Amino acid sequence: MLLEIKNLFVNVGEREILSGINLFLEEGELSFLTGPNGSGKSSLLNTIIGIPKYEVKNGSILFNKRDLLRLSLTERAKIGVGIAFQYLPKIKGLLLKDLLTLISQKYGTPKETLEYYIDFLRVRELLERDVNVNFSGGEMKRVELLTLLVQRPKLALIDEPDSGVDVENVKIVSYAIKELLSEGSSALVVTHTGNVIKYIPDARAYVMLNGKIMCYGNAVDVFKDISTLGFDGCVQCKRKKN
Repeated sequence: MLLEIKNLFVNVGEREILSGINLFLEEGELSFLTGPNGSGKSSLLNTIIGIPKYEVKNGSILFNKRDLLRLSLTERAKIGVGIAFQYLPKIKGLLLKDLLTLISQKYGTPKETLEYYIDFLRVRELLERDVNVNFSGGEMKRVELLTLLVQRPKLALIDEPDSGVDVENVKIVSYAIKELLSEGSSALVVTHTGNVIKYIPDARAYVMLNGKIMCYGNAVDVFKDISTLGFDGCVQCKRKKN
């Protein structure tokens, strides 16, 4: 088991935002995490990666049987946990080509592999521009996934790769996720719309409401239920099936 989350309770300040989370991810596996806005999806990813304001009150997070809660964000990244955030910073004065060179050197990614990923994600025309400055939503998503591919993490946490992007970019970022999986990564992907699932159907989907995982099932089946019943109706339906 690559990732084991057991009975996880998390606070931000005095407010409990995650309540009794249980989630498991095998090596090479993809799982989706969905739910309405404010249900705790991004908070779970931020807790796994170790953003300091997310305070774990109870429970455990094991990565390759190693206790992540004892490690800093930097230490988690070093052992193979990577994240693509939903909202990406603009970095004036740093060209994208220089950022990619730094990351590829740090993680030992061969130059020919980096060049392949640049073309695969169609970002070559962005290389001479400052990172994320005046990038479109789709361009930012492609760049963020490119940095993950260059890092080659064992666990990729990906927040809303299909949010605010057009149909063509949804297809590209979906293929990038499949490329990560083909390189041996596992992935936990937050999606509100489920648009990426049409390109990556063979996965599990967890449904979150009010900081809790309420049910899970085959991703295609879960999103069919959500499209017709809404999140609350999907939860009730899956409870009966499970």
